[in-house]
Amino acid sequence: MRLALLLALISAAIAQSVQMQDSHSAESFRGVSSVSRNIAWASGTHGTYLRTTNAGRTWTPSQVPGAAALDFRAVVAFSPDEAFLMSAGPGDQSRIYHTTDAGKHWQLQFTNTNPKGFFDSMVFWDAKHGIVLGDPIPDETGKLKFELLITDDGQTWHQLPSAQLPEAQEGEGAFAASNTCIAILHSWNSGASAPADPNIWFATGGKAARVFHSPDRGKTWEVAPTPILHGPESAGIFSIAFRDALHGVIAGGDYKHPKGDGPNLAYTRDGGKTWNLSTVHPQAYFSAVTYDRKVRDRVLLVAQDFLLDLHPPHNPHRIAPNKAPDAAFNAVASVPEGGAFVVGTKGSIAHIP
Repeated sequence: MRLALLLALISAAIAQSVQMQDSHSAESFRGVSSVSRNIAWASGTHGTYLRTTNAGRTWTPSQVPGAAALDFRAVVAFSPDEAFLMSAGPGDQSRIYHTTDAGKHWQLQFTNTNPKGFFDSMVFWDAKHGIVLGDPIPDETGKLKFELLITDDGQTWHQLPSAQLPEAQEGEGAFAASNTCIAILHSWNSGASAPADPNIWFATGGKAARVFHSPDRGKTWEVAPTPILHGPESAGIFSIAFRDALHGVIAGGDYKHPKGDGPNLAYTRDGGKTWNLSTVHPQAYFSAVTYDRKVRDRVLLVAQDFLLDLHPPHNPHRIAPNKAPDAAFNAVASVPEGGAFVVGTKGSIAHIP
């Protein structure tokens, strides 16, 4: 009885410490990026992006000129002034923008000219080197290949050669749900002075739920099956994150059945070669997952109406902060000082310590 009471008090304390913030917007947000505890950006529907420089006490919404019809599913920020935006949509609705003056001016860097193209996720090693993942498109031989764009100067983008592109199964794709279906290791994983890590991982769904891994920044690829729920086009792996080159986590499920108990969560200890299901239950559809940058082994998962805080050997904590009942969480970004920012529908934003 005492243990149950203690756990209830701990859960209550954590829930109370979740800080819901005012975005001053009613848009749906699926992209979020944290530069520091004070500086963060978010991105969403109707060409909208948000920016804070005071830890979320004030969020300022703005719109990229000429982008009102676009859905910005990804944002990657490097300072209060510099950020990249990626929109997702068929053909030329998939675009990449860049600003160096806090959004006063935006440069349209790339527009997808393939009508079958669809961007899903964008990550950067640093402000000059980044990669964008897109859904499979037929190559010149008719084979379905995942689309991967690379930049080496932060300005121009080029597609990886077709021979290097990983092949997809029929009915397999990636999810542009939270800008977390592709993962790399950043400087905080191995030290700011370490050379950029060459590993790339991305996760898929639909007819297959697989993890693709390149150890050499996209030159060669290997693929591993996973036990995550898949089959319907609405099911699969929605998010992938790595703590280091060996330890990673994947999360997903079926967004049309968000209360489904899995299998929606799995871990690897060998760099993504094999994946083992989590024993945590009940589960749900998870749209995003991240590792805490300061607390070793702490994992934060985003479900539609709650957050799951996993920090072995402690018991999992289900966090359901007070918010609009018809809003839902979509995406999460870890904060360098620890914790995370979480964004969702109808302008929902929260800070998790």
